[in-house]
Amino acid sequence: MRTTVHLLRHGEVHNPGKVLYGRLPGYRLSDDGQRMALDAAEALRGRDVREVVASPLQRAQETAEPIAKVFDLAITTDDRLIESENVFEGQRVGVGDGVLQTPSSWRYLYNPFTPSWGEAYLKVARRMLHAAEDTRDRNLGHEAVVVSHQLPIWTLRRYVEGRRLWHHPGRRQCGLASLTSLTWEDEDLVLVTYSEPAGEASRRPGKGA
Repeated sequence: MRTTVHLLRHGEVHNPGKVLYGRLPGYRLSDDGQRMALDAAEALRGRDVREVVASPLQRAQETAEPIAKVFDLAITTDDRLIESENVFEGQRVGVGDGVLQTPSSWRYLYNPFTPSWGEAYLKVARRMLHAAEDTRDRNLGHEAVVVSHQLPIWTLRRYVEGRRLWHHPGRRQCGLASLTSLTWEDEDLVLVTYSEPAGEASRRPGKGA
């Protein structure tokens, strides 16, 4: 029984303030982000997709919409797919500016391996894996699309590949509107693949993410 769950990162977000928006409400896709969602839907057209699941955040729901339309499906919402918690939500966190230059923030930076500024990587990996496996079990022998966020998707990928979970954020292979696809034979994970339907646009930097 071969089943594939495609983990789709949402498209580019309208974020003129360049803040880390995290779980904050009201962050929608930009015009380019909407085009990225359409690119992802076209890349998946013709696949055996039986379910579309999304994080509750607006940008993920909007990314899921054109895919659900292609396959004539309703969008299922799963809170386990939400962005990771981060104490710096709503603030600028770029190197050389923003909150990282404020001494009162340094108390959150003592342990990059957990990390100390947000939700533990292991907690993220486990909730994402449970969501992916539950989606798999509802769609045995077929495919499904799960729309989430960069850090949760990348953390799950590292977890299932047996790699350490702490990492350099700039080295994540999880571009905007990218697909990280997990394929199982029965309950054995046999394949992890990655693609970028939006092409070069997928590699734009995005905070939040």
